[in-house]
Amino acid sequence: MARFPPVMRHFFLERFREPREWYTRRLAYTRSVAASSVAGHLLGLGDRHSANILLDVETAECVHIDLGIAFEQGRFLNTPERVPFRLTRDMVDGMGPRGVEGPLRLCMESCTRVLRANKGALLTVVDVFIHDPLFEWALTPQRANRRQRDDVGGGGEGEGSEVIVVEPAPGPGPGDLDADVSADAARAILRVRQKLEGLEFGDGEPRGVEGQVQQLLADAQDPGNLARMYYGWASWC
Repeated sequence: MARFPPVMRHFFLERFREPREWYTRRLAYTRSVAASSVAGHLLGLGDRHSANILLDVETAECVHIDLGIAFEQGRFLNTPERVPFRLTRDMVDGMGPRGVEGPLRLCMESCTRVLRANKGALLTVVDVFIHDPLFEWALTPQRANRRQRDDVGGGGEGEGSEVIVVEPAPGPGPGDLDADVSADAARAILRVRQKLEGLEFGDGEPRGVEGQVQQLLADAQDPGNLARMYYGWASWC
């Protein structure tokens, strides 16, 4: 951390010289981080290293790519992911002197309220994935190794999005495989439902919007969580 200080604020100062545009683009960046963080957490989106979060240099909005690790499969990688979304020092540095206590928190709370208000429609869409034969619900050891391997000169965990076809493993019959896939899918969708109700891991009762957002912000910036992340995720940035 001492060798890599936050520098994100310089992008806005150098790219947007006119004060009004500087303020507008910085606000757009903060809002896009808030919306993508809440939506990504809801869907359990992982593998959010810096190569998978792009920045539109015209609008300053974040654009996420490589959505292959979803529905909390990142928790089952060789080095488990322990944060709900990427909110490292560099990302916060671009939000201005108030950091997460400015528009970011307010926008995250607004997004959470909208998602909760449309819980029924969201769960209906997610439920379709149970019947999708092209989605692998359980992360295999082979795929986990591919996502976290020692690439010479590389800093990422993966090489792009991939569509994995669920193939029967030796031994169990097709009926057993279908049952296992359905069980994994049901558990993933249950977690989505719990998040929409304000239940996070270790919670005994649902939290309100403000309490849930507060917990997510704390977990995402917790040095104890960041210190245990895979090195290619670059948690010090």
